[in-house]
Amino acid sequence: MIRLNNIFVKFDQFEALRDINVHVKEGQFYTFLGPSGCGKTTTLRTITGFIEPSSGSVLMRDQDITHVPIEKRNIGIVFQSYALFPTMTVYDNIAFGLKIKKFSKSDIKRKVTEIASKVDLTDEHLQKAVSQLSGGQQQRVAIARALVTEPAIICMDEPLSNLDAKLRVQMRAEIAKLHDRLGATIIYVTHDQTEAMTLGDRIVIMKDGYVNQIGTPQELFNKPVNLFVAGFIGMPVMNFFADCKLLLEGGKYYAEIRGVKFELDAFQQKALKQNGQQPCDIVAGIRPQHITVGEGDLNATIEVSEMLGSEYNLHARSNNDEVVMVIPTVGLDVDVSMGKSVNFTTKPELIQLFDKATGNNLVWFDKESADANAPVCKNYDF
Repeated sequence: MIRLNNIFVKFDQFEALRDINVHVKEGQFYTFLGPSGCGKTTTLRTITGFIEPSSGSVLMRDQDITHVPIEKRNIGIVFQSYALFPTMTVYDNIAFGLKIKKFSKSDIKRKVTEIASKVDLTDEHLQKAVSQLSGGQQQRVAIARALVTEPAIICMDEPLSNLDAKLRVQMRAEIAKLHDRLGATIIYVTHDQTEAMTLGDRIVIMKDGYVNQIGTPQELFNKPVNLFVAGFIGMPVMNFFADCKLLLEGGKYYAEIRGVKFELDAFQQKALKQNGQQPCDIVAGIRPQHITVGEGDLNATIEVSEMLGSEYNLHARSNNDEVVMVIPTVGLDVDVSMGKSVNFTTKPELIQLFDKATGNNLVWFDKESADANAPVCKNYDF
């Protein structure tokens, strides 16, 4: 549907996008995720035609649209601010694009009515001014306006950021149902990983103008290619243990964390051997959800214990490392109150192994699926 080939975007001396290569398939919900200033909105604006790349090409259904004007790209856009006309009725807002394209009044009425029903806007809503609607209703108007001209692609630029937390959850579900019902191709920009993980078929993780990884939500969670992706995806964030080692003893690899050796599983052994991996200093990453408390040889002191009903969030200190543990309350027979010392461990196959020098995952980094030119990531505070 959309293919970005070697896209670079420069503003004077500032390089906003660096060699972006993305392929969005028909009907996919494709999410661009990253911190502020990473280049995700610039990528969206390049797709829609608001920005022309310094080099590279944008293809839609194999047709080069790099220099095609915005109005001729057949792309519907939902802006962060919705960009609705506040004094016009909902009906006129939705019909605006159809009027520009010189549709007949009867066709406009039919199309507006059809699309309004698909986004749960009633005839009563259509007669109101946009200024009379709630934030969630205005968002549905913006989506209806983007859909009514039957675009090939819908681009959404942080459409939920202006809503309160409760409404964001509701509208997230509405967008997911709308995508399922219409089968539309959607390109969605957000800095909220919950939105990206729950909505996206595939997610592009960006930082400093580079694509760090593209994959399904599950792939990004379980197979992060570098420290940045590992630290950006997942709540609470992944625990990073600095000054660890990858050992090779008797033909087998071990991860040494705080003097405790974990024999890696068969898959990790095979991947490391195929890569010819030599012993090295590593950063070991463990998800809070993958920690078991009350057994093992690692030790930590609990500083904060948060009881959340079905689980505890434990904030602890292990030597100089801050460790967060998410453990179920059911069947827990360990005292996890503040100030208590606890043993903890994890399964070796759940340990992520990051090269301390490059920040790349020794098992999952793949030059074909990750950008080897992305800056070295040594900052674990995401």
